[in-house]
Amino acid sequence: MSTPGVCLNIMKERQEGDGVGTLKNPKMFLNQDYNLLHQYYLVRGWRYIDDMFPPDSNSIGKNLLEPEKMAKVEWIRPTKLVPNPLLIVDGMSRFDFAQGEVGNCWFLAALGALTFQKDIMKNVFPSGQLFQKDYAGIFHFRASILFWRFGKWVDVVIDDKLPTINGRLIFAHSKTPSTPQSPRGPIEFWPALLEKAYAKVCGSYEDMKSGNVSEALLDFTGGVHMSVNPGTNPQGLWDLIYRAAKAHSLMGCGTPGKSDFNKKLDNGLVEGHAYAVTGVTKVTSQNKQVELVRLFNPWGGTEWNGDWSDRSPLWNTVSAEEQNTYLKAAEDGEFWMSMEDFCRTYSALDICSLCPDFLNSTSKCHWTSRFHDGQWLAGSSAGGRPECADTFWTNPQYRVKINQMSKACEQQNKDPNILVTLMQKPIPRNRRLIRKLYIGFSIFKMKNTRGKFPASFFKKKPPVAYTKVMYDSREVMGCFTLEPGEYITVPHTFDPNQSAFFILGILSKMETHTEYEQHNTMNIIDFDGAVPFSRQMSDQYKDLNAEQLQKLLNEKFVEGDAKHTGGFSLEVCHSVIALMDHSLTGTLDAEELSQLLNKVRLYKETFFHMDKNRDGILSQTELRNAVDGTGVRVSESLLKLMSLRYGDSSGRISMESFICLAIRLDRMGKIFRKLANGHKMELKEDEWLCLTMYS
Repeated sequence: MSTPGVCLNIMKERQEGDGVGTLKNPKMFLNQDYNLLHQYYLVRGWRYIDDMFPPDSNSIGKNLLEPEKMAKVEWIRPTKLVPNPLLIVDGMSRFDFAQGEVGNCWFLAALGALTFQKDIMKNVFPSGQLFQKDYAGIFHFRASILFWRFGKWVDVVIDDKLPTINGRLIFAHSKTPSTPQSPRGPIEFWPALLEKAYAKVCGSYEDMKSGNVSEALLDFTGGVHMSVNPGTNPQGLWDLIYRAAKAHSLMGCGTPGKSDFNKKLDNGLVEGHAYAVTGVTKVTSQNKQVELVRLFNPWGGTEWNGDWSDRSPLWNTVSAEEQNTYLKAAEDGEFWMSMEDFCRTYSALDICSLCPDFLNSTSKCHWTSRFHDGQWLAGSSAGGRPECADTFWTNPQYRVKINQMSKACEQQNKDPNILVTLMQKPIPRNRRLIRKLYIGFSIFKMKNTRGKFPASFFKKKPPVAYTKVMYDSREVMGCFTLEPGEYITVPHTFDPNQSAFFILGILSKMETHTEYEQHNTMNIIDFDGAVPFSRQMSDQYKDLNAEQLQKLLNEKFVEGDAKHTGGFSLEVCHSVIALMDHSLTGTLDAEELSQLLNKVRLYKETFFHMDKNRDGILSQTELRNAVDGTGVRVSESLLKLMSLRYGDSSGRISMESFICLAIRLDRMGKIFRKLANGHKMELKEDEWLCLTMYS
């Protein structure tokens, strides 16, 4: 059943409260309010069915199961599967679950690591959810979904219908043994329900197939991520893992090879498979210290059979006390191995922590961080890699000033003192549909000058640090040791003219000051307490009507640029308010105005970058480039319709009309994707936009 219409305004008010997206006030995923829905169904004695992630084949995915199996799938609630279902039995443990038919070992490996961090687990799994009390068939989970919500804690609501075949769960399932009171199978359901919540965020169970363990680690914590290749960083790696474990970091790793086949090797490891790092220690063997690392296979079995494995004779060379402490000979998927074997057999180690202090050799050093939203815009600020000498300089540029380290940290100057992360922000919800670009960044030493650096600077100046290999992954990162001074950090794609949004994170042991350089002016972000323009305006203006919006836009954004049209008309402002007014008051509140002004600034910049002859009008060709620059792909027929609807008699479009057009495209595209989510649409997105263009 759909969310009651009378409750939408209540949900909206909660969303607009202060601190939306924080742990105490998470953002509601797909605008679904758990407390509201739970109470609504509970008082009526109904069982909740999630129409945003319905119990049908669309939520599983078209190609995950063979047709014969798909035909046998039945969605059943735990209360119908077993007489006495429980969410948790004796706490949450990595040994509670086993992988099902989804190739999501990366997710389950991260989940195994997560069970060690009880505080984080409490955040992800809100308390008070039971089958025995106040049960309405609805549950919710929280995560810092960076992949889809980027740093905002979101609350994900699901119903508890789970896919089964012949009464058995086909995806993640509990390993809790059957009992006489529950003879039909597992009775612990938190792994299956949490997997379903994550599948909903991904778009379907099929969208969870194949991935990197770092994705789930980030999503559960919102922390800082770093990746290490054990094969190239053996020296000091055990110490790094030890410090990370002491800092309550989540860690996962992977073996080389193709994940499509997951071939079991002679040494017991699985090719192209994800594991959780669950422990690190040293033992004394034959009067020598041996560095060990403990790993967990989310399959719940299939273990390493080499040195220091469960049945290795090397355990007979340690003391009885160490044997009793560390050795557990059970086929449960967990095993020890030496650091040398770990570096030889694993190709990636991912560490995710709420703070990168574990990078320090001493606890006296602490880190500060800055995160910035940015965009590569085709034809404007998407210059490609450094080898694209004529266009590289057009990429966004961020100044970074690194101050002198404190005396307590000076003696540790061999440790990294700056960590840079670059994450691309894809638009589609479905994980498998996301187009990942090859991304990277370069850091250049500079002197105290103002303005954006031209092409000549980068042609003469080699970078002092950079991403050596560009990957088509959601995030790249690098740790470096840089001298105090001023630097320019340039995030970039591999090829020029690739439009995308990104988040650049700069973390340093010392206080860092970061500025973003534009072509003509300098916009200071999070520096010396500067307040963004949109925030200033939204604080100054409350509940703007169309007349007030017209005056504001023409004063702040048009000035001398309206020689052809006379600025924003009252009709255009009425149209804009209709698009941005979520509360249906006929005015824009502070939050709505802030969002609008950010869009106006972005689309104005896009307009003038694409207006090559500087005549204040977009031709048909320039309009195509400008629309592409907003991240929307439209057909030629729709482009012609835009020219007719928003252009003059010759089809040319002014800045004000283009801004209104871009806002409409953005809003209508989001509405279409929301309507199409989990449902078959008779119209394609392009056709939908055509129908709404004249509304």
